[in-house]
Amino acid sequence: MPAPAGAGDPPLDPNDLWVFGYGSLMWRPGFAFVETQAARLGGYRRDMCLLSYHYRGTAAVPGLVCGLMAGEGDCLGRAYRIAADNADAALDYLDRRELITDIYLPRHLPIALASGREAIARIYIADTAHGQFVGNWSDAEKVGHIVQGTGSEGRSLTYLHNLIDHLRDLGIADARLEALLASATEADAKTR
Repeated sequence: MPAPAGAGDPPLDPNDLWVFGYGSLMWRPGFAFVETQAARLGGYRRDMCLLSYHYRGTAAVPGLVCGLMAGEGDCLGRAYRIAADNADAALDYLDRRELITDIYLPRHLPIALASGREAIARIYIADTAHGQFVGNWSDAEKVGHIVQGTGSEGRSLTYLHNLIDHLRDLGIADARLEALLASATEADAKTR
């Protein structure tokens, strides 16, 4: 059974079920879907703001991964529509993947699809009260963890490269993350 969404969130429509990806879900969704398109989530922004103890780091040497935080502007990403007969399996998979250390809060929020219509999507938002949330860190602290982190899915630096590559593929510019990538790439070169 999928984890419950935030209090007051609308229910998902099993016949029009969407998931919004803004990080690794853009290049590695890991579940079957019947449609995908660019999408926009209002009132949130992405940031490298969560310590990773599994996928891109360890508890002893954490990496950093992306999360969504409430804020001004919009977050552009990719939306996936899931067939009704695969909804429970897809959401169970996503919960196991995204909630491994409970650093995300599952929400059901409206997104604007590239086709021009709105849909309610399952979205994993950063839990800003969680001990792994580091959204207030300086760029230098973030860069250090991006460079050091290696976990079961590879390096945190590779994750950030993939994120920027997929944002560029979608025509999305994110100057803040691109600056972090440039700084992390430079710092990594000095350690080699």
